[in-house]
Amino acid sequence: MEQKDYLLREIEKIGLLLRMILNTITSRGENNAIVLENQFEEERELLLHEIGFNINEFILLESSEVEQYISKYSGIRGSNIELLADIIKEFGMKSESNISKACLEKALKLYELCNSLDKTYSFDRESKICEIKNLS
Repeated sequence: MEQKDYLLREIEKIGLLLRMILNTITSRGENNAIVLENQFEEERELLLHEIGFNINEFILLESSEVEQYISKYSGIRGSNIELLADIIKEFGMKSESNISKACLEKALKLYELCNSLDKTYSFDRESKICEIKNLS
């Protein structure tokens, strides 16, 4: 019972962190490439420091390795995977660097993972998937 409570707290903690990062990314009106790069670096450090998630390493993974990498983090489940995909998608959409395409590919893979894990259909998620596919 104690282990289950710990996992639930970790999932909630990671969910709050991911929501905070997503809100930070989407709330800024500035679209300056330098500001975005600095923001990306700040959020990357926050993810690494708080939950040990290395977004640089994740973005460089092959598509077939994404699910295995995500499964190493006990607090990244269900809706947290979708929040992580939202964050990576935002970076991919706003970034002008060569990493943009890799971000969008990983976000798409995460949305597809959510679809395979979730028992309910999400119009919002499908719209995000279509948006990414239309950019490719």
